[in-house]
Amino acid sequence: QVQLVESGGGLVQAGGSLRLSCAASGRTFSSYTMGWFRQAPGKEREFVATIRWSGGGTYYADSVKGRFTISRDNAKNTVYLQMNSLKPEDTAVYSCAARSRVGSYYPRAEYEYDYWGQGTQVTVSS
Repeated sequence: QVQLVESGGGLVQAGGSLRLSCAASGRTFSSYTMGWFRQAPGKEREFVATIRWSGGGTYYADSVKGRFTISRDNAKNTVYLQMNSLKPEDTAVYSCAARSRVGSYYPRAEYEYDYWGQGTQVTVSS
């Protein structure tokens, strides 16, 4: 079993930055593909970014490409989401997810992930 705990959310003005962290339990973290998703009020959860187990491959939603960066530190069992140039439409609960199965190179659907964190709130004011 893997437990994921997000941190780093908060209130920021438009144009500002935040860095989210997701700490994972378990000794096999380095073998998992990790992802970030977000859910805004009244909307479905959507894919944000994913990073392969080795950290060598990343994929982003078009809406965040060029502004957000996903990274990981396998020695610390942690994945990060650096968010720059934040916009009010980035306001959402951000959740990290872990995939233990092989097969999908850049998983972007919720069902492709096996474990989920509780989420952290990000609010961007205009």
